[in-house]
Amino acid sequence: MADFILQLHIFAHDKHKTMELYDERICRHSLNRIFGYTPKTAAALISHFGSAAELYRKGWKELKDALPYTKGIDRICDKEYADSEKELALIESMGHRFICSHEPSYPASLLECADSPSGLYVRGDSPIEEIFADRTYVAVIGTRDLSPYGKEWCRRIISVLSAARDKVTVVSGLAIGTDITAHRAAIDTMTPTIAVIPTGIDSIYPLRHSIDAKRIASSPGSAVITDFPPGTCAVKMNFLRRNRIIAGLCKATVLVESKIKGGGMMTARLAFSYDRDVLALPGRIEDIRSQGCNLLIKEKIAEPIISEHSLAESLGISAAGNGHHESREEKIRKLYTGSISEDSIDTMARILLAIRRQSGITIGEIAEECRITYQRAAELTGLLECDGIISTDLMRRCSINL
Repeated sequence: MADFILQLHIFAHDKHKTMELYDERICRHSLNRIFGYTPKTAAALISHFGSAAELYRKGWKELKDALPYTKGIDRICDKEYADSEKELALIESMGHRFICSHEPSYPASLLECADSPSGLYVRGDSPIEEIFADRTYVAVIGTRDLSPYGKEWCRRIISVLSAARDKVTVVSGLAIGTDITAHRAAIDTMTPTIAVIPTGIDSIYPLRHSIDAKRIASSPGSAVITDFPPGTCAVKMNFLRRNRIIAGLCKATVLVESKIKGGGMMTARLAFSYDRDVLALPGRIEDIRSQGCNLLIKEKIAEPIISEHSLAESLGISAAGNGHHESREEKIRKLYTGSISEDSIDTMARILLAIRRQSGITIGEIAEECRITYQRAAELTGLLECDGIISTDLMRRCSINL
């Protein structure tokens, strides 16, 4: 009997030791393989169980009992872990890396977004700490059908960013047109650039930009990144998911040219929803490639670029300046601290965020979204309007003044 109990202790100890051997990075890579097209599922599972490794310690049968309607749960097993471990080792042998959202080197700006990826695959010669250093990330995006006017201004925008005293990284999507023009101009001016691709790290889309991808990967502080697992092809649904990384990573998004419907418009609106700055290059009314930019300016989602100086000033990165660009929340705190309560200032910040998310939102809708009374919403929006921060029309719809 004593020998049997001893064997049970040894078995329990060995099982516990095996459970500890699950590597978080391998487990997260494995979840990317399983839930590659539904990253929110993987994020929800990690959040619920505390870590990806914990999912493998539970085993799929226990997970299936807890989450009976989640597709892919049956793939969480030791075989999948072993396959993922081999694949991750192969990726790293090619010089690529995989970083998880719990690691210090993961970009902090992405953690602010509810739909941030649980891990990123990185292709680049520079250390991760240099690629995702404490610097200003600016997205430069737009149409594939870039006009000579758009191309000229794209290069001028990169020139402004490269001349800034602050360290700036140009972010785009490696696509034809605006994206590749921005990447090439960044490399030519020795400005770090990050290309976010809609495929696995083992392939480049479009294929014609493979040489550009190599140049980016070998440039100091630059990289090609994705959250798609290896083997992922470029399908339409991947582009919107790719765009959320561009918008979330960057402090500001600059839209050079865009039709009313397009990936650039989606990225700009995503950036606005993340409470990031959005700037757009205005163009001729009859030019279809400028209609998207003009629309965002009209809707007060984007600030117009009227000169290189105005661009640098809007981004707070002027070459001669001291660099800090105040957020709207910082501005209202500076304006109202000492005159109204901290609670009112916090509520004002929430009101501004609600208006940014939905330009034209009514005072009644603001009250509902911010969970305050209509009278309170009317009082604080009235104060913001008096100080020129917002405007309201005859229907009491609100918009932010740029």
